Amino acid sequence: MQLFNVTIVGAGVIGLAIAEGLSEKHRDVLVLEKNTSFGQETSSRNSEVIHAGIYYPTGLLKSTLCVEGNHLLYEACEKRGLPHRKTGKLIVAISEEECARLEDIRKQARQNGVADLTLLGNKQVRTLEPEVRAKAALFSPSTGIIDTHGLMRSFYLQAEENGATISFRAEVTAIHRNGTHYDLEINDGAYHVQTRTLINSAGLHADRIAALAGIDINEADYRLKFCKGNYFSASPSPRINHLVYPVPDKHNESLGIHATLDLSGRVRFGPDTEYLDDAEISSVSLRGAQRCGNLSFDYSVNEDRKSSFYEAVRDYLPGITMDQIHPDTSGIRPKLQGPGEPYRDFVIREEADRGFPGLINLIGIESPGLTAYLSIQKMVQNIVSEKIHN
Repeated sequence: MQLFNVTIVGAGVIGLAIAEGLSEKHRDVLVLEKNTSFGQETSSRNSEVIHAGIYYPTGLLKSTLCVEGNHLLYEACEKRGLPHRKTGKLIVAISEEECARLEDIRKQARQNGVADLTLLGNKQVRTLEPEVRAKAALFSPSTGIIDTHGLMRSFYLQAEENGATISFRAEVTAIHRNGTHYDLEINDGAYHVQTRTLINSAGLHADRIAALAGIDINEADYRLKFCKGNYFSASPSPRINHLVYPVPDKHNESLGIHATLDLSGRVRFGPDTEYLDDAEISSVSLRGAQRCGNLSFDYSVNEDRKSSFYEAVRDYLPGITMDQIHPDTSGIRPKLQGPGEPYRDFVIREEADRGFPGLINLIGIESPGLTAYLSIQKMVQNIVSEKIHN
């Protein structure tokens, strides 16, 4: 049975970034991905926004890693020659109540270390975006967009060049602790590998991988809730040059249905917030810690949601018509908090205190995980170096 120093479960943007970073210093790095290629789930079904770190509560990993990661990501894009654009973002208020909340948002951003927000009046907003209606807005110059696929491909190629092994169609179906190693069963026993360090970066399946390793995910509060976000595209696209966001709900459960650009200039609206119940998820039940449940999600966009998107968007883009809006795509967010529950942070921790030394769990890595990838990569590298082996 082949022994690896590090095995990473999941080849999304975070898993690939960690693989690239660790393979620079360590030999025998393995990435296991159950899909046919990298980034086929959450990493490829999002707004592709480079966030500034404005909304998240101060002190959480989501805020500290995002603020640091924002600068690192722009530097990495320049260094790697990756397509991206610092578009800037407007957070628009359409009522007096929302205008009052803009100052709260700016205060939160300052506490997080985001000091470049500018408060704009109605005329300034119209100058920047003639088609946008708002009483006032916050302008974030450090928000932008990126080609996520190009970013992941860069990680994938560099990790392989560093000597990492990346295996697709490789689903982890059992995990056993065996002395100083973890024994991993792949594809129901088609083959097995051993690893000294196991990094769980399985995204939508991260809680199930943790359960396979032996962690009680209910006691650890690791059980994920799946939140679908639908997108509609605009054709013809409104003429906007910046990302346009409404004022978010008070609990930041959703940032609202916003207008984003891709690098070709196409406008998409979304995502909305649609928590899925068990009836909407096809699965193979988790039998103790013996098997990772296979989840199957419906990524189709319901045409019936069109009217709610239209109502939300026309609040700040009054020129939009119903006929311009068309179903586009959707993604699933792996949230640790359910609807109406208190805000939850990323889980990034080594599990030695639970009796699983060498197991590093990354659970609930949703937005702003893409922006924070380099900070997350650095954090995991430090855990590997300090707690696992040199």
